[in-house]
Order: sequence, then structure tokens, then C-alpha cells
Amino acid sequence: MATRFEVLVAGPGPARVGRLSTPHGEVETPALVIVATQATVKGLTPEEVRAIGIQVVLANTYHLYLRPGPDLVARLGGLHRFMGWDGPLMTDSGGFQVFSLGSALEHGVGKVARIFPGLDLDVPRRAVKPRLVTIDDDGVTFISHLDGSRHRFTPEKSIETQEKLGADIILAFDECTSPLHDYEYTRQALERTHRWALRCLAARTRSDQALFGIVQGGAYRDLREASARFIGSLPFEGYAIGGSLGRSKDDMHRIIEWVVPLLPEDRPRHLLGIGEPEDLLAGIARGIDLFDCVAPTRLGRHGAAYTARGRLNLRSAALKDDPAPIEADCDCYTCRRFSRAYLRHLFNAGEMLGPRLATIHNIRFLQRLIEGARAAIRAGALNEYAADFLASYRTGATELPG
Repeated sequence: MATRFEVLVAGPGPARVGRLSTPHGEVETPALVIVATQATVKGLTPEEVRAIGIQVVLANTYHLYLRPGPDLVARLGGLHRFMGWDGPLMTDSGGFQVFSLGSALEHGVGKVARIFPGLDLDVPRRAVKPRLVTIDDDGVTFISHLDGSRHRFTPEKSIETQEKLGADIILAFDECTSPLHDYEYTRQALERTHRWALRCLAARTRSDQALFGIVQGGAYRDLREASARFIGSLPFEGYAIGGSLGRSKDDMHRIIEWVVPLLPEDRPRHLLGIGEPEDLLAGIARGIDLFDCVAPTRLGRHGAAYTARGRLNLRSAALKDDPAPIEADCDCYTCRRFSRAYLRHLFNAGEMLGPRLATIHNIRFLQRLIEGARAAIRAGALNEYAADFLASYRTGATELPG
């Protein structure tokens, strides 16, 4: 079965509700794609992920290539059987790990530079750590973070690896640039990504996998628009927006606004690596269909929980005898069963249940937000829905009781 996408409801503005059909089930969009880096959503079983309402997960090609290896996964029936997930499944290309092991280490930045507090963007950065990759026009040579061994990824190798893993949706191999890369380097990386996109299309052999192309170009409008036109003209089953998303959230919003109108309307659009609550709403309003991000699981492991007023520090002494759930109106397993006081106890005692329960809540919080956005689009009230949420939500804030 080939992957298909249809728009069910359009508007207001570029926002839309759609249906993405894959060999392992349907995904109603907009949708949150939960990251399962090592073929697992950290701390949760597939049944728990499904119960939260998640429709699709994304595994990491780079990590699974190194351990346990794509040949082993293929021998054991493919990634779905290997990880016990019978729903739609994506794999990334390994391109972001090239960035993570290269420019991200060298520059000390992420996809949106300002997420690193205190970074003075007007002053050239000294290398934070030595890069572990070497990029050339043919591909990438990288050093394994596990044992220091040398490996080589090319567009052909990335596609071969992803075909062995067997996800429903795979991504083209690209070069992800840093917010601190200048125009000329970003242009060169863009041209390289375009050549690699053509090679990925030529290398694919499986008709049951959808291949998404990736739009690059950093925060430079002419490069982003050129990339959107070029990648959008190629016969990909979907399109992702990747690479540097600028130096602020405003930059990210502008980049989405440049790119989305130039992509085919009948194909899904994926914003790579972005998934904070305010970012989901901003992306949906601008026509994004799919989002993936490690934030809900990573924050959960470190004792931070999403609430309608901002993040709640579950280690806070103020919660010592608080009988309330994280959020009174949340329908997740954690909020239905446990108090803030109990969760604080688990984290302070170092019990593994604490991160698991916080992760369940965080994923469900974002899933409920997306479900509400889909309902609001159907009702023609997305702007009002987003405004009501943002009126009380404090971005990145830590909520204290009272």
C-alpha cells in the first residue's frame, strides 16, 4: 500500500485538517510525532504511547545504524516488529545528527539559536567542542559517539539503511546548517542538499515507503524560497522544513511563511525538531501538518511538566504536601491517579516511576493541544483557540502553586 494524503478541512488561513494513510494505519493531521530515538519512546511501552493518543512515532536512523544495526533489525522483521509498534512509523535520514556532531558542537547552538540562554549572536563563537564529522559533496564521514569508530553516510547509504529499518515514512539525506552559518556556507549546503535529494530519489527501491524531501536554506529568504521551489518540484510524497530556523521564534515563523505557500498543497508538511506548545499552534496556523520533538520526553525525565500556565517544576519544595494533580482537567493516567506531592517524592527519591509519569503527562498535554487545534480548525475557530491558550501560557516559565 502506498502512502496517501488528503486535505479534509482547509482554513482559517493556511491551517488544515488532513488524513495521512500509511501501510500501518492512518494519521489525522495536524499530528504530533513522538520521538523514539533508539526504537523506543523513552520510558514508555508502545501500549502506553497508543493510549495517550499518539498516532505516529519517529526513530533515529543514525543511532539505529550504529546500534543494533539495520541488518539485524531487518532479519528480525523490521522496525515495527522489532520495537512492538504496529502503527505508522517514521525514520529520519541521519542528517540532523551530522549537524549535532558537527556545527552544533562547534558553534554551541541548536536549530533556533536563541534557545541557548546568554548567547551573544553578534560575537563570533569559539568552538565549544571539536566536530566529529567531515562533510564533502559526496557524503559525510563521522566518528561514532559510542566507540570512536569511523563511518560513512551518503544519500544512497541513508536510503539503504532506512529501507532495511522499514519505516512507513523516510526522509531524504540533507545537510542541516547552523544559525551561525553565513550566507555563502548556507548556499553551498543548500546546493549539496538539492543534489543529495535527487540521489535519494534515484536510490529508493521500496514502493511501500513514502520519501519526504527536506527544504533547507537557513534564515535567508531567497535560499528558502529557492529550496522550496526545487524540492517541491520533485516527486516526494511529503516535504519537511529542516535546518536552521533562525535566531528567534519570530525568525522561525517567517521561514514557515516563506516556505509553505511554495510547497504542493496535496502533500503533507513536516516541521522537523520543533514541538513546544506555542510552536505547535504557530506552525499549525501557518499550514504545518506534522511536528516531531524530544521536548515532552526530555522535560519529563528531568522533572518538568507542562501546564496551561507554563512548566511546573516537580522537584519544587512548594509541592511537598500538594494533593492536586499536575492539572485538574487533564485526562492522562498520571493526573487521574497521582498528586503533585507524590510526583515530587518520586523525583526526590530517584524512583524511575517519576520520569515515566511526567512523560505520560507531557505527551498527553501536547496531544490534547493538537486535538483541540484540529477541532478548532473544523469549527473555523483556530485563532480564538490559540489566543485563549496563549493568554494563560507563559513560554518556558515554571509555574508555582497559588
